[in-house]
Amino acid sequence: MTLLQNKTALIVGIANERSYAFHIAKSLAEHGCRCAFTHLPGEKNERRTRRSLDGLGLPGGADKAWLTPMDASSDTDIDAAFARFAEAHERLDTLVHSIAFADREWLQPGKFIETPRESYKSAVDISAYTLLAMAKRAKPLMERVGAGGGGAPTGGSIMAMSYYGGEKVVPGYNVMGVAKAALETTARYLAWELGPSNIRVNIISGGYLRTLASSAVGGAEAMIEQASLKAPLRRSVEGTDVGKTAVYLASDLSSGVTGETIYVDCGVSTLGV
Repeated sequence: MTLLQNKTALIVGIANERSYAFHIAKSLAEHGCRCAFTHLPGEKNERRTRRSLDGLGLPGGADKAWLTPMDASSDTDIDAAFARFAEAHERLDTLVHSIAFADREWLQPGKFIETPRESYKSAVDISAYTLLAMAKRAKPLMERVGAGGGGAPTGGSIMAMSYYGGEKVVPGYNVMGVAKAALETTARYLAWELGPSNIRVNIISGGYLRTLASSAVGGAEAMIEQASLKAPLRRSVEGTDVGKTAVYLASDLSSGVTGETIYVDCGVSTLGV
């Protein structure tokens, strides 16, 4: 299928082949989307990210994929990364924000109250503020009129990854839950301001997946086990579930959807107990 033929996406946050960003990129590519990627600065990080791209089935293979370094905690770095992207691509149709950070020392049940100020601030900065920072740089690229132009800007789709711990208490998720709540609210305010440019901003709240990030949360294995037992679908979410939802949000099928948090968690978020 080619729902995303001739569209270009910038994927921020591929850590390895288990990450949600990997599954999103794979699904987008399968639907004809050209995918570009960022990685943390340094040759080692570039090699690690490029190795992760081997399983995506990208045209020309992982060696031909477009990558650029970016430290999301630095406005200067973000500016430079988006400038390089603009030089290499005609426009940007989809931005995928799939990064988060919190000091794992404070991601343990009962330790939220001990969270130091700097750890609190850094979690919100990297996990939430960066969506605002990247959306600012993406806006002019999404407003570009395509080749042959003359018409109105076609807009684009921005999506970010969250988790139900940003809405309800999940013991051990702690300051990351605070950061995800900030992320979701940031997306709604961005949706309002970017709407006139036909840029849609949405959140995918994925269920608990075994990723590099989730391994830092105390009690993660118990959460996964409980989810598979209690979820209406009686299973835990898979990366492909989120990837398919990302295709929907990146495509014209979701042309009237913005400012939403879409739960892809096999129904866990619908439960009261």
